Amino acid sequence: MRARRRVSRAFDPIARVLARLGLSPSAVTLLGVAIAVGGGVLIGLGYLPWGAAVAGFGATLDVLDGILARLTRRETRRGAFLDSFTDRVGEVAMWTGLGYYLAVEGRALLVTLCLVAASGSLLISLIRARAEAEGMQGKGGLMGRAERILVFCWGVGLAGAGVGDPWLLPWTVGVLAVLTWLTVLQRFINTWAQLKA
Repeated sequence: MRARRRVSRAFDPIARVLARLGLSPSAVTLLGVAIAVGGGVLIGLGYLPWGAAVAGFGATLDVLDGILARLTRRETRRGAFLDSFTDRVGEVAMWTGLGYYLAVEGRALLVTLCLVAASGSLLISLIRARAEAEGMQGKGGLMGRAERILVFCWGVGLAGAGVGDPWLLPWTVGVLAVLTWLTVLQRFINTWAQLKA
């Protein structure tokens, strides 16, 4: 929670500038997902460092839309729904881009791990949504969206730049696949424990 408050304070000045420019939170959300999808396309085309940087920038805009909504008192259920939807679209675009790149490279095992990680990411969100629909706490676990995006962008970007080659990219994909599913398990157990028969 403290880390989130610090992040919010760091981004407050940028959100205030966006508010003065008249940008709505939803416009920032849509811009963020468009940039994240563009990053996924760049990764798919083999521009790993650029794609990771662009996707990371798109994810950063996702932090700004919520802060902007709070600052301008424009928090709405539609905005929250759009934000949740576009988060999933952006993350799937990144994994799809990486999976395509690895398929072209003929690395079938890593393509499979991309699918495993992407499906785990979607299940993490599903469990949270179902828990919160029942009025329970649905957050928690090792790899929330912010952590997944951070590891993905750093790992893919550095591997594309030749850092840690040839082990860093397989390590990044493998670690994300494993930790994402550990998070699925953590959230499932946590939600199950809160449920009454």
